Amino acid sequence: MLQKLDLNALQENVFSLIGDRWMLITAGEGLSCNTMTAGWGGLGVLWGRNVATVYIRPQRYTYEFMEQNSCFSLSFLAEEYRPQLKLCGTKSGRDTDKIRECGFQTKTGAGGTPYIAEAELVLVCRKLYYSDLNPSHFLDPSIEKYYKDSDYHRMYIGEITEAYGV
Repeated sequence: MLQKLDLNALQENVFSLIGDRWMLITAGEGLSCNTMTAGWGGLGVLWGRNVATVYIRPQRYTYEFMEQNSCFSLSFLAEEYRPQLKLCGTKSGRDTDKIRECGFQTKTGAGGTPYIAEAELVLVCRKLYYSDLNPSHFLDPSIEKYYKDSDYHRMYIGEITEAYGV
């Protein structure tokens, strides 16, 4: 059962947490939500606040939910959920109810923000800022290989308003 955590007590390695373990970004309201797997993002401090930064391509179904809602959640799951994380990263919520197909339950945090109940760690975030990545600002030309279809991510910065953990 997840319990509310003090963010300052977290001991996680954020590089491993996001880059190796991945996360589910969930946005929406209650049962009307979608989730997607992400291995890109960041955690830190900006504008005197604890923040999470996530990146979502405009063709992703979760993008629509991010645009329509003021909050989102990040759910980090144990390795045993790797198959479900893969499913949520390869199937679209337009075609299937990924949460149900994975056998996940959702709970809600601040502002009615849905998160994945099976997670070991959940961060609930309130959107503060967004910006579309601009390829003319890439200083390393090798970054362009991630955008063969010119489908540049939108970056969202959210203030972490709640944390839950086991």
